[in-house]
Amino acid sequence: MAESDVARGSEERGSQRTLVGLLDRLSNLGARPDDSRDERLRCGTLIFASVLIALLSVIWVVTYLALGYPRSAAIPAFYQLTTVVGLLVLSRTRRFDVFRTSQLLVMLVLPALLQASLGGFVASSGMALWAIFIPLAALALLGVRRSLPWLAAFFVELAALALLDPVLSRDPATLPAGLVISFFVLNIVGVTVSAYVMLAYFVEQRARAHRALEAERERSERLLLNILPEPIAERLKQGTEVIAEQYGAVSVLFADLVGFTERATVMAPDELVVLLDRIFSAFDRLVDAEGIEKIKTIGDAYMVASGLPEVRADHVQAIARTALAMRDEISAIGQRTGHGWLDLRIGVDTGPVVAGVIGRRKFIYDLWGDTVNTASRMESHGGRGEIQITERVAVALGPEFVVQPRGTIDVKGKGPMVTYLLVGQG
Repeated sequence: MAESDVARGSEERGSQRTLVGLLDRLSNLGARPDDSRDERLRCGTLIFASVLIALLSVIWVVTYLALGYPRSAAIPAFYQLTTVVGLLVLSRTRRFDVFRTSQLLVMLVLPALLQASLGGFVASSGMALWAIFIPLAALALLGVRRSLPWLAAFFVELAALALLDPVLSRDPATLPAGLVISFFVLNIVGVTVSAYVMLAYFVEQRARAHRALEAERERSERLLLNILPEPIAERLKQGTEVIAEQYGAVSVLFADLVGFTERATVMAPDELVVLLDRIFSAFDRLVDAEGIEKIKTIGDAYMVASGLPEVRADHVQAIARTALAMRDEISAIGQRTGHGWLDLRIGVDTGPVVAGVIGRRKFIYDLWGDTVNTASRMESHGGRGEIQITERVAVALGPEFVVQPRGTIDVKGKGPMVTYLLVGQG
């Protein structure tokens, strides 16, 4: 795109913003505190058009008086008076509906009366052109259905003027030909500018609505992806009523802050929340970097799964790397914050799970099954700073990781189990 096109586009957008800013200021004249932005802009649009037409009417008043047609001059003067009185009443009563109806009515009737007083279409320079503005303004201000009567009234008025024109033109006003043509041009320009104000309003409103809709859609998308994995979110948006999947091989990790419950009783609430946010935000970054799924936080506990909703062959290795990184990260946070007591218990198991979305309000993507329960038990039966894993995790990890036997422990709800500790990466 040429630089001139870019500059022209910027100028056009700047002009639209200036126009809407002016409408905003005018809308305050009749706005109520509880009016929406849309209602204020509608009010400002009609006020702007009314003031513009009233100012243009000065030309007709002065010209017709100078040429000796006081009756014709009185008609645009009456519109000016009606507009001024209407604005004063509007500023006091804030009854925009009254101002809107009165303006549409006088804008419809007065051009026809002026045309009749001058002797028809030709002598009046097609003054009835101004009535075209009425159905357009009604459409902008009232909507399609409520604007139809105004459109019908315009057509009735136009037909009546056409039928009466042979009679009216028998005794036309004797105006200079150049003035008739000039007023014809002025009428076209005036109607065009007034209609343009309405069109500019709707173009800007549509653009604003589109931008607001896009921003809201992106915000909703981000919020949804903060709650659900992307593939699950897509299915939910498509209207899938029940989302439930069986996975044959998934690794699950539970991490818990050791002694945090006791510390929480003596920490200030804001300090507590800031610390948790710092820790879990750091964990979130580690999880995202590894490409696995954070499932949820429960108090000061953190749950992660690998191998869903997208199946991956290295799910056990990915969860092991995450566990080691979390252990290192909590130590670094403790040193940076002066909370040297910070430490984790981590438990990991691997196996089949069921995953799905539950609830209709504040829904959650969650996991169920023996693998989940066992991973939780590995955490709760673990030691401070330890990553306790089941035998099947130890076997699946392979030589890339260093594990050492912990021995057989009695696990609540499971009985005796052979467990291992993940020490590091070889």
